[in-house]
Amino acid sequence: MPQHGDARSGAPGQPGVSGPRAHVAGAKESGPLSPAPEPTTRERVLAFAGAALAAVYVLGDESEGLRLVEAAGGATAHYGLPERIPLSGGSPVSDAFRTGRPLWLTTGALAFSYEGGAATVRASGPLGVMPLGARERPLGCFVVVGDSADGFGPEQRRFLKQYADAVADRLQAEADRSAPSPLLGPALSSLRVGSFVLALETGMIEADATVLELVGIAPDDFDSKADTLLAQIVPEDMPTLMSVRKPSAQAPGYRELEFRIRRPTGELRWLNLSCRVFKDTDGSPKRVLGVVTAVSAERQSTDDVSKVQWLTAALDDATTLRDVSRVVGSALRKPLGADRVALVELQDDRLVVTVLDPPQPSAWPELWRSEWPDTPVTALPTLQTALRDGRISLWPASAPLEPGLSGVGPGGLAVLPLPAKSRVTGVCLVGWDEPHDFLPDERSLLTATAGLVGQALKRAHAYDAEQELATLLQRSLLPRRLPELPGGTAAARYLPAKRGLQVGGDWYDVIALSETRVALVIGDVQGHSAGAATIMGQMRTAVRAYAVEGHPPDVVISRANRLLVGMETDLFATCCYVELDLEEGDAWFVRAGHLSPLVRHPDGTTEEIAVEGGLPLGILAEAEFPMSTVALAPGTVLALVTDGLVESAGLHLDEGMRRTCDALAAADPSDPGRMADDLLGETGRREDDVAVLLLRYDGMKVRPIRARYVVWRLPDAVMHARRFTARTLRAWKVVEQVDTVLLVTSELVTNALAHTQGAVRVELTLAADRVRVAVSDSSPRAPAKPVIVDWEATGGRGILLVEAMSAAWGSVPVGGGKQVWSEIVVPVREPGADTGPRTEQGDPT
Repeated sequence: MPQHGDARSGAPGQPGVSGPRAHVAGAKESGPLSPAPEPTTRERVLAFAGAALAAVYVLGDESEGLRLVEAAGGATAHYGLPERIPLSGGSPVSDAFRTGRPLWLTTGALAFSYEGGAATVRASGPLGVMPLGARERPLGCFVVVGDSADGFGPEQRRFLKQYADAVADRLQAEADRSAPSPLLGPALSSLRVGSFVLALETGMIEADATVLELVGIAPDDFDSKADTLLAQIVPEDMPTLMSVRKPSAQAPGYRELEFRIRRPTGELRWLNLSCRVFKDTDGSPKRVLGVVTAVSAERQSTDDVSKVQWLTAALDDATTLRDVSRVVGSALRKPLGADRVALVELQDDRLVVTVLDPPQPSAWPELWRSEWPDTPVTALPTLQTALRDGRISLWPASAPLEPGLSGVGPGGLAVLPLPAKSRVTGVCLVGWDEPHDFLPDERSLLTATAGLVGQALKRAHAYDAEQELATLLQRSLLPRRLPELPGGTAAARYLPAKRGLQVGGDWYDVIALSETRVALVIGDVQGHSAGAATIMGQMRTAVRAYAVEGHPPDVVISRANRLLVGMETDLFATCCYVELDLEEGDAWFVRAGHLSPLVRHPDGTTEEIAVEGGLPLGILAEAEFPMSTVALAPGTVLALVTDGLVESAGLHLDEGMRRTCDALAAADPSDPGRMADDLLGETGRREDDVAVLLLRYDGMKVRPIRARYVVWRLPDAVMHARRFTARTLRAWKVVEQVDTVLLVTSELVTNALAHTQGAVRVELTLAADRVRVAVSDSSPRAPAKPVIVDWEATGGRGILLVEAMSAAWGSVPVGGGKQVWSEIVVPVREPGADTGPRTEQGDPT
């Protein structure tokens, strides 16, 4: 029976050294061997796989057992492989054949487990045995003897298993399996495996025809230079191949990677490169032995696709820069086993770090801790090039980098430009401490990730800018702070909706109408958008303007309604307006389609106030808005809320109002601000914006006393006004500053009678150490001081006199006109003085 094989002279473990070959034929199995096809390629492949010898055993008749039919790499006798192995007995080949499972044995395990007998394998190195064919119909075994005491690594075992499967396919096709044709050579050819040997010192490479065919170079055009092959590589994959061309002393002994080449026809082809690095006695790399195979053009595995899909979904939900930072760390650092991830953005001509993962300063080089996150782009040429060219660059271990980047990834650094539409907005850095190989699958994942992250960063910045603008708009439309009130404490809270633009139509306001009267307003414009916010700002301004003019609550809301109808907008608004007398505790309510106010009584009970309501604002110009009156006792808390607090898709309005009443009853009324927080509850995801306005009515500790007088338009009207003022001051036991008060009263009444028409009223108020004189008339025009003051001018001197004699003075609009007032400091009145208010009309006596 013929037997095929080739022998190699020289010491085991020296790859790429060919020697005389012989062919075994006929009855003399020790006859001379003829040259086998492409022996150099086979020897390189075996050397790459860590095998000094490969042999094929096939199943003969029952008496023969397993018979050696072909060997490659060296003399079988030298490596302890017998010609025949019985199926019974202690042999690793027969055991693997019977069980159908491969065996991988080190030299020690082989000597310990299998001893004695002619059929025992006495290999001088580790042994690998792989059954050929299915377990139900075994054909034989593929046997390899290792050239290193370390045994076969996982990558080598995987390659040898593929080789064994190809041998099994060839053996299956043989008609006479007892005397098959050559198997090892054709099986290797079917795998389309090319081999090469690279001399690192000279850069010369010995490559077989398969390698040249895969790359697309004609054998006659190849000059045996490694750079000629590297010229066919896609530029993005060049850094990885250079790590093979110039490996460092710390480079691992085995490398496996994939890369792309551009063939002369323009076709893009993926190739797989597996190689072993052999070192000199001093530890420096000397030569590289490797094999090259073609792989599928579809390089993204299912796992990579799932990663990209997960990243796309996660970045879609990442709206802020902080969200993007969290997603990038999860998508890159952990799955890739990286030690550092940084996002560096370009702002003007400077690089600004926006993400550091891990965030601890100790994890980053000293330069980053001291100078970043604000560095000129010219200080880091690698990043400047990435921003300019927009191409990914991969730097293997020990690559020459500027000091600013050398410590980010000493074992490997990926520089990923972040494209956003037509420009590169920044760079993502991924660094490893240990030597890292950049596989093409990983490179594709990094490229896809960079594009997604760049778009997400652009969206995040746009979203942050939008939200910042919305926040500024909202703050400008709502009161910055609430006024201090003499007889109560107000608190308010506003929370935007957590979807869409975080600006809405809810508003609130606290308007101090006078020293003893205050207006509370809460409203809600339909929707939560920039348009709703604009209408909200206009309505808040209008309500405030009508309120400070002194109009009663129903008139204020009626005029605001007419204004909104006249805007011709599709939006409408609801509103609740309350005017409260802080002296008496009387509150006047007007409700325009809004929720009813809530009240917490001093005893802790809560209820909705039954306030008659009207239509929402902006629907009907002639709508009526009835007014309701409620008396509040000191210690009462008044609560005005919008529907975002009490109603949602999963919460009915009635249930929401009940819960709010319960929360109001359970809250501590000593701190209205904390009460408002308690009403808001959990600040999770909200469907609508929320506004809450609270007022705790305490009553005034010192109640002012007042006297009012209606001036008749008579020639001696000013005299009667002075008499009324004098009588009132005597009743209040105000002795000092009487002449000053009388002078101010005379001037203010004279101006009102001389420059206005209609009724004139005088109101005197004594509060603590001040007397306030207020004269109201029907003219909206404020008194004007003279522009030029000289001895000949007569007009305007009264106002100058009032200004000189008063501690404070001013003019405020009131319903139907204005009120000019003056305050004069007087000594504190004695206890027991008459505090009853008085009102007189034109008493001439």
